[in-house]
Amino acid sequence: MYEPIRTKSVHTMADPGDFPHRSREEELDIQLAGHLAALLAVTDELRALTPGADLDAAAARLADEVARLRGGLPPVRAAGVATAIHEPHVSALHQRAHALAGRALVVAASRADTRAAILAAERVDAHVAAGQLTAA
Repeated sequence: MYEPIRTKSVHTMADPGDFPHRSREEELDIQLAGHLAALLAVTDELRALTPGADLDAAAARLADEVARLRGGLPPVRAAGVATAIHEPHVSALHQRAHALAGRALVVAASRADTRAAILAAERVDAHVAAGQLTAA
């Protein structure tokens, strides 16, 4: 009455060795590097709008950390950033940086990367303090 199925199921056709798999640690490295690279981009924009030695040092540390996570490949950085300074924009950048640093902190903690976690926690604190200063 019914004709038997003559082809293999799509679920059994794929051989697990056919494509590369990444480990959980590799996935977390990629995710952490992405969060830190995004934080670096926002930090570079803040550096252009409100220059300071603390932001310069933070940008250097972030760039080093991203390079470490990417196997020595340095992050791509924007050459020119907007130069118009106005407080709402700076406050929004600090809020965005705070959120990105928080995400990086969560991933670094789950990855058990103390160095990245400390850096992310310091950036969270710095952007909270800067947010309070610009709001006052």
